Amino acid sequence: MDSAVRAAIEITPAATTRERIIDITTTGRRTGLPRRIEIFFYHVAERTYLCSGTVPSPRWYVNLVANPAFTFHLKHGVRADLRATARPVTEEQERRAALGEIVADLNQPANPGTLAQPVRLEDWVRHCKLVEVSFLD
Repeated sequence: MDSAVRAAIEITPAATTRERIIDITTTGRRTGLPRRIEIFFYHVAERTYLCSGTVPSPRWYVNLVANPAFTFHLKHGVRADLRATARPVTEEQERRAALGEIVADLNQPANPGTLAQPVRLEDWVRHCKLVEVSFLD
């Protein structure tokens, strides 16, 4: 993987809102058609994640569970279309560790997201759909 692409993925809590926004293209669970949406991504403990916040069952998550292969589109600064796979994170201890870092990031004074603060960890552990991203390139 190119060093500029790697740097764009390995964001820190100092990353701006714009640096956190990507598009993903999934394959529709029922239609088999490509579905492209804009979403935030997070980088925690050397891993990359997508999460739904407290949205109970977003279409992108349902699509990734049915077909884990997708495209991760970097679009701010560095532009790249990266082949990736998604692994749903369902085990509570792993969810709590990753979401704890994500929530702490969202609760920082600069508030990189658009969510009202404070973001409550327990709400996210209970309701968030979380996937770990693995890059194939």
